[in-house]
Amino acid sequence: MVVAALLTTIAGGCLLAARRLLRAQWPSRGPHVAVVAWQALGLAWGISTIGALLAFGLAPYGQGVLHGLTALAQDAAANGLRLDVLSEGRFAATQVAALVAAVGLTLVLLWGLAISFIQVVRTRRRHRALLELVAHDHPELPGTRVLDHPAAAAYCLPGVLNPQIVISAGALEVLDRRELAAVLAHEHAHLRQRHDLVLLPFSSLKRAFPRIRFMERCYNAVALLIEMCADDHARRHHSPRELATALVRFGTAGGTTVPAGAMAVIPNEQQPEVLARVSRLLNPVELSRRASATVLTGSASLMAATLTLWHLPL
Repeated sequence: MVVAALLTTIAGGCLLAARRLLRAQWPSRGPHVAVVAWQALGLAWGISTIGALLAFGLAPYGQGVLHGLTALAQDAAANGLRLDVLSEGRFAATQVAALVAAVGLTLVLLWGLAISFIQVVRTRRRHRALLELVAHDHPELPGTRVLDHPAAAAYCLPGVLNPQIVISAGALEVLDRRELAAVLAHEHAHLRQRHDLVLLPFSSLKRAFPRIRFMERCYNAVALLIEMCADDHARRHHSPRELATALVRFGTAGGTTVPAGAMAVIPNEQQPEVLARVSRLLNPVELSRRASATVLTGSASLMAATLTLWHLPL
């Protein structure tokens, strides 16, 4: 029961920490570090919640989570373990319910992840096929597809074999050469760093719990941080003012809806987020090394503690 209590404390602490992180100001100063913190909180919450349910349900074995699961599997193999057998034997009804809840939560999380991945892959495949019909190459923009559309838009379709960057004719009209280069560098950062895979677990959580507004807020926060990460990559090679000007031009020119599965320089005209990105580009304030080390150490410690508790026979 000690492990169950500790894992429950970690799960609750992850939710409280996520709420505080939503309101914190420092993530915009260190978006890469903040994304790591979000990943640690999300993963630790899932592992600790499932672990707490398993630790409580497997308490009659007195062997902790992992060894308890082994013992349960051995009972199942030897005796054809069923819910009615569990409820009539050494397991109380609440412990059976905890085991069922652990299995259910695991399936829900895996289902959300699998469905999100499959849907994104299918959507990108359809969009690539559509681009073959309506987009064309540009002699001065190798590796970039130009879409004949008057609205200003720039986005990328990540992938292992055929990643693509798409820019509209409207964007080419409102951006000068240097601003266009900064925008393309932003999109290349999404492709190289596979930001779509970083965002996938959070989109799956939003899908698994569609009625919980908190999950959507977490997803939006991570999505904004990922855009800031791409901004930081672009400003290493181009002037931050050029990228900021490009963002403003996109916002004032009247953009278009970004297709599902794509990562855009301005995702679906989220103006408050755009203003935040422009502000940090023009007035950069970086997170201190000490603060970055503290967050990274805390994230690593959180994961280590969560995984260790799965191994303790308490």
